[in-house]
Amino acid sequence: MPEHDPAKIVEEIRHLFTEKGNEMYAGEPVTQTEHALQAAYSAEQAGGSPDLIVAALLHDIGHLLHKHDENCATQGIDDLHETIGAQWLVRYFPPEVTEPIRLHVAAKRYRCAIDQQYHSQLSPASVLSLQLQGGPFDQRELDSFENNRWSESALRLRSWDEAAKIPDCQTPELEYFLTYVLGVLEQQAL
Repeated sequence: MPEHDPAKIVEEIRHLFTEKGNEMYAGEPVTQTEHALQAAYSAEQAGGSPDLIVAALLHDIGHLLHKHDENCATQGIDDLHETIGAQWLVRYFPPEVTEPIRLHVAAKRYRCAIDQQYHSQLSPASVLSLQLQGGPFDQRELDSFENNRWSESALRLRSWDEAAKIPDCQTPELEYFLTYVLGVLEQQAL
């Protein structure tokens, strides 16, 4: 992994949240930043590792990086945010952070294939994005996902992602969770 200054990477992430984090999380009653903070807080409360807390915070960073507007799904566009985000993050972070992020959409597709109740509880925005993302997995995709070493982490992240859509939910501020980001980056630099 190339050498990078952890403080500069944290500043770049802070800038992305400052620049685009106040946009609404497409079709949901929270902003991008509120969604990220709620997911990270859920991960922390569940006893997730620092890597998983960072993954929860940054799982939708692709939404802050892509050039589409927040309602691109209603225009029939899959923004591929999970791929964009993971590709950007892999330059700095270990797979314990980037792989659950890359797979968090696959985790939704997996859960929808194995649990009809899960599918019925998705928000309308999540149902729309599911259609654009390929719908529930078929058997071959199920088998492939189950055999992926990161599937359990991705499923945990998916749970925190789904729960992170509560208006006016109180969480620690972004700066609090950026200390986790800095810690993971500094560990990676060793």
